[in-house]
Formats: sequence, structure tokens, C-alpha cells
Amino acid sequence: MKFIDEALIEVHAGKGGDGSVSFRREKFVPRGGPDGGDGGRGGSIFAVADRNINTLVDYRFERIHRARNGEPGRGSDCNGGSADDIVLRVPVGTVVSDPAANEIIADLAAHEQKALLAKGGDGGHGNLKFKSSTNRAPRQFTRGMPGESRKLKLELKVLADVGLLGMPNAGKSTFIRAVSAARPKVADYPFTTLHPNLGMVRVDDSRSFVIADIPGLIEGAAEGAGLGHQFLRHLARTRLLLHLVDIAPFGADANPVAEARAIVNELKKYDEDLFRKPRWLVLNKADLLAPGERAERTQRFIADFGWNDKSFIISALTGEGCRELTYAIMEHLDENKEAFTAKDAKENLGREQ
Repeated sequence: MKFIDEALIEVHAGKGGDGSVSFRREKFVPRGGPDGGDGGRGGSIFAVADRNINTLVDYRFERIHRARNGEPGRGSDCNGGSADDIVLRVPVGTVVSDPAANEIIADLAAHEQKALLAKGGDGGHGNLKFKSSTNRAPRQFTRGMPGESRKLKLELKVLADVGLLGMPNAGKSTFIRAVSAARPKVADYPFTTLHPNLGMVRVDDSRSFVIADIPGLIEGAAEGAGLGHQFLRHLARTRLLLHLVDIAPFGADANPVAEARAIVNELKKYDEDLFRKPRWLVLNKADLLAPGERAERTQRFIADFGWNDKSFIISALTGEGCRELTYAIMEHLDENKEAFTAKDAKENLGREQ
């Protein structure tokens, strides 16, 4: 199934039922007084995160969601029935926003997390509520309140610990195949990855992490060029970025340093927070270099690129260096687990406020 990560929907909560105007009419009970009941509440619309769902494809075809209205009040002090709420089940990691107001309604990052999208209207009061010592036969009542209506955008941000960055054909899909059970398409031409892929990397029996592969970036991605810009949002939740570089390109005019700098520039243009995330340099396709040439090519690239953080040289095709890299990633995630947890809690608190 094609990965669907965006959808536009309309939600219309139900209107509250009107209050009733009624008087008690019963034999041997003269002047029975008012007995009009209140109207029922209109149905509300909620979104609930469900880990058993992985796409928003259903909401591409079913765009309008309308709750029922509350029932009107009746005589004999009978209130109208409230309408049932509608629950929209979405994948974990879905962000619900209101484009018109430019605000985020909910960020559903945990299983069974629930958010109100549109509140149903309250029911109106019947004339019984207006009875007083000076108004014994009231004919006043109130109508039900209208429910909220909104046009919302659903946006899925996959939940992964590690994200892969790189130019098309840098070997990201080959790498995720080498370290996990994921099997994305791999070919000897660029743009083979058309949608995000997730892979579970199991380091040992009790430790693992999730890695995300997105379509390759090209220069101008922040302005909409290519495919990768559509999926950069999926790296927003990651804790570590791996910047894969083809250290042995086939083209004589290829410049790996310029391509790596272009990726960094696009990342900075797209999102400063994403740019500031921890990022490691991974030089791929070492199997295409002679053993004596690897160290020289690596040192020259790092010097020209001006890189002073962690770097690794691997071959995703043969698996060389991949095991050491996954252990280093797991160690980094474990060491910074408390900091990540505190940051997530602070962000969630800010969203709730």
C-alpha cells in the first residue's frame, strides 16, 4: 500500500437539541405547571491514536465527518437524548492542525492518546428551568447551541529514533536493509525510495531502535524540489540523524563535498530545530575503494567538508562497519535517554498549555 501521510478533512459536530415548552395536563391536577425538558447534547468528534494503523489513506476518501444532533426536549420533564460521539482512529504520530487558524490542535504521539477535534453543542433549556415564584407559567425556552465545524489537516510524522539523510543513491535503502529486517526497494539508479521506510534494528535481546529512511534530498528541496522535502517532517521526532555520503561516486564530475554541504544547507533552510539535532557523518560504499585508498579519501573528505564530529566509514552492500555503527548508535541513545525523556515531557506540557 502506498504510504499516505497527509489528508484534509472536515469535521462537523452535532447541534444541541432545543428545549421544550410544555405544561402538565392531568385530570384532577389543575394548573399543573411547566414540565418542558431540556434538549440533548450534540455529538462531538474525537481523534484517537491507534498503533495498529499506519497510514491516513482512509481519510483521503472519507473526508467529511458529521456527528448527529441532540434530540429536543419533551413534556413530562423528559430531556432529549444526547447524540453519540464520533471517534476517528489515526496512526500514532499524527499531528492535527487547523490551517485557517495556523495552529496545532493535537499531536497524538502515544497509543490511545485522545484529542477533541469538534465539540458538540449544548442542549437548550425547557420552560421548566424558567419557573419561579413570580413566573409560574413560563413560556420561555432556549434553542440548542450549534456544534463546532472545522476544516483540519492530518499529518503523519513517523516515530523513529534515527533518521537517514543523503542525496539520491547515497545508499540509504541499502543501509537500512543491512541493519534491519526492512526491505525497501534498492536499484542502481536514484530516486528508488518514493516514501518513508521504517526498520527495527535489534542490537541484542533487550535493546533495539527504529530507523527511518526518507526519499533522497536534492539542492532546492526546502523550496519544494524533488521528493525528500515532502517527508523531512518525519525526521522531526528522531533523536539522531545519520548523514550518508557516497564516498566513491562513479561520475568523474561528482563532488561529494559539495553534495554534502547542499544537504546541510537544505536542512537548515527547512527547520532550524532539525538542523541542530545530533548528526553523524557516515561515508558509504567503502567496498568500491582500494584498502589503501580508504583512509586517504576519508581524511581528505573530512578536511574539505570541515567536519569535526563523529564519522564512520561503511559498506552497506557488504555490511562492513555496519555492526559497529549500530552499537555506537545504541550507546548514544542509551546515554541520552534521560535528556530525551525530559525534552519530550517539556514539549508535551507546552502543547497541553
